[in-house]
Amino acid sequence: MRILQLIDTMEAGGAERIAVNFANALVGAVDASFLCTTRKEGPLRQSLSIEVGYLFLKRKSTLDLKAIKRLNKFIRNNGITHVHAHATSFFIATVAKISRPKLKVIWHDHYGQSEFLDSRPKTVLKLCSKYFDHIFCVNSKLKAWSEHNLKTKSIAYLPNFAELDDSETLVTELKGVSGKRILCLANLRPQKDHLTLLKAFKEINKGFKDWSLHLIGKDFEDDYSETIKAHIENQELKNKVFLYGSCPDVSATLKQCEIGVLSSKSEGLPIALLEYGLVGLPVVATDVGDCSLVISNNREGQLVEPQNSFELKNAIELYINNPEKAKLAGEHLKLKVLKDFSNQTIIKKVIDTYQSI
Repeated sequence: MRILQLIDTMEAGGAERIAVNFANALVGAVDASFLCTTRKEGPLRQSLSIEVGYLFLKRKSTLDLKAIKRLNKFIRNNGITHVHAHATSFFIATVAKISRPKLKVIWHDHYGQSEFLDSRPKTVLKLCSKYFDHIFCVNSKLKAWSEHNLKTKSIAYLPNFAELDDSETLVTELKGVSGKRILCLANLRPQKDHLTLLKAFKEINKGFKDWSLHLIGKDFEDDYSETIKAHIENQELKNKVFLYGSCPDVSATLKQCEIGVLSSKSEGLPIALLEYGLVGLPVVATDVGDCSLVISNNREGQLVEPQNSFELKNAIELYINNPEKAKLAGEHLKLKVLKDFSNQTIIKKVIDTYQSI
């Protein structure tokens, strides 16, 4: 089997991280592993193993004929048997399948707004789905949605997994007082609901003035981003809340923090939550998507109601006030992630699926 991971960008998002993780993990486990980014490169490019065959398609539009020809040529020249298309890359994967009917196409649904599936666009996806040999879904709600709305017969739930490079060089020096940092690893998107976190932190800061909040994730420089920055300015939090954009040194950055937080309104199964676990951070997250599969009890972390700044504040303060309890929660979460969300467990399921189709 010669497997191509297909993804539209190499920005530091969840679907992108999974595509890179799969490509790296499959090296040596299948005959050959490849990755193609169709539209845009980004910081995750440097996380890709040198043993992974790589193509940047430079696709400029949905029906970019030159890009489609380049992809077909790459597939033909490298003898690729399976295309594992992540998120929005399903359309160009479908075009490749129509050109080469023997090609196996797997679509991986990473849709992050699984709490709002009623408003999800589906017309094009439904048409393409009859060409998919299999669908992987990152949570149970997405699986049920695909079974009800799409034409693919083979559909399975597949939890995400995370990998961190412990040998990476520290590039991002976090501001604030060492030993008193709260981290939110999430791109600046509305579904991540940074405003609720900022409201909670404003109250936390009244009693814990040395603590700081660190927001790491891509800044799309849009209206949502401007709202976040304006709130920080208006609430006089500029010396306590710091934005860094995307960072290439996630593992080294996580190790500079004491508490990991996710305040999302909607999720699939967030990679950030698994990455927090891998470094043993105590975690406070909202009870959305499949977060409860990772944090299944209070020994492994705390889940709070989404869009509830009061609950979020209290949960974070519990860890600030009880460092030993926080440390123990981080250790339990690490054990859980290593046991149930390791690359060995997930990759075996993926390879079995590749073989079965």
